[in-house]
Amino acid sequence: MELGTYDKPLVEVRDSLDLANKEQRIEELERKMEEPNFWDNPEEAQEQMKQLSSMKEDRDTYQKLVSAKEDMETLIEMGQEEDDDSVVPEIAEMMEEFKASFDAIRIKTLLSGEFDKDNAIIKLNAGAGGTEACDWCGMLYRMYTRWAERKGFTIEELDFLDGDEAGVKSVTFQVNGENAYGYLKSEKGVHRLVRISPFNAAGKRQTSFVSCDVMPDIDKEIDVEVRDEDIRIDTYRSSGAGGQHINKTSSAIRITHMPTGIVVTCQNERSQFQNKDKAMQMLKAKLYMLKLQEQADKLSDIRGEVTEIGWGNQIRSYVMQPYTMVKDHRTNAETGNVDAVMDGGIDLFINAYLKWIALGTGAKEEEA
Repeated sequence: MELGTYDKPLVEVRDSLDLANKEQRIEELERKMEEPNFWDNPEEAQEQMKQLSSMKEDRDTYQKLVSAKEDMETLIEMGQEEDDDSVVPEIAEMMEEFKASFDAIRIKTLLSGEFDKDNAIIKLNAGAGGTEACDWCGMLYRMYTRWAERKGFTIEELDFLDGDEAGVKSVTFQVNGENAYGYLKSEKGVHRLVRISPFNAAGKRQTSFVSCDVMPDIDKEIDVEVRDEDIRIDTYRSSGAGGQHINKTSSAIRITHMPTGIVVTCQNERSQFQNKDKAMQMLKAKLYMLKLQEQADKLSDIRGEVTEIGWGNQIRSYVMQPYTMVKDHRTNAETGNVDAVMDGGIDLFINAYLKWIALGTGAKEEEA
């Protein structure tokens, strides 16, 4: 892609980010921060600080892109005037950095969903495959943890159940960071592993599955009624990491919503009350997302059949033997570098998914 071909895309990015209005909003918030009563409402002040930081990041990233493009154009012009080929490697290096930054900010413009800016709650469940599936569940947990670390996000473990022999039977964790849900909603579905299992004495190839559920951590009040008679609350002893404290009392909470069969658990917090509060928040978010899904299903009755996520319909396959390949079955994005993917390098698949949805290709499945 020649530099000139970025002129229009840069304008589109600027308009998509609504930078003109954001600049005005930045000035307003900075003036507000100087007011003596700004911190009277700490929660509101923190939210405004967060907004300010996000808007400044968008503005600064865009300005750096424009400056980098101008610097490259100047270097190219100087090289041509002086017939100096020595600037070519420098321009090539600058171009690679420019492309990476441009792609990152362009992907951000695709995050316009109602909950895209929220934190994400992920639940991984080992499926078919026994101990191998539990090991696969643990591998995916590490993959998402590494991805979050690269993004500068934080991980908060909410519930954890060890595998009988190895790995993880199930784990629920929260990824905290700007647009965490917007990125990670692409991971919802069934993940399939094919490899020669270290737990198989015969050394045969084995296929195992892990389901991944993703929902936003909706921190605002949502219009969802949860009646006391519709839920069953159980307490149990925590089983995950956290030292001796978590095993002393039955502080972990499991809430079952009987009309829908939805089950949420939380054992991360120190007290039973805190675990119950977090579990109720998760249940309300889950019910709200279910409500939105039901509305989408009504539309799908008009649009035709919609593919459902199930054990027989994996979204992505990770093949380690006899060859190496990770392939997303929705977007056809693929790579042979399995090690990089398992170390958190999943942006290829996230970005491909967001583009796929934006183009309308996956609209039906997104609504499923």
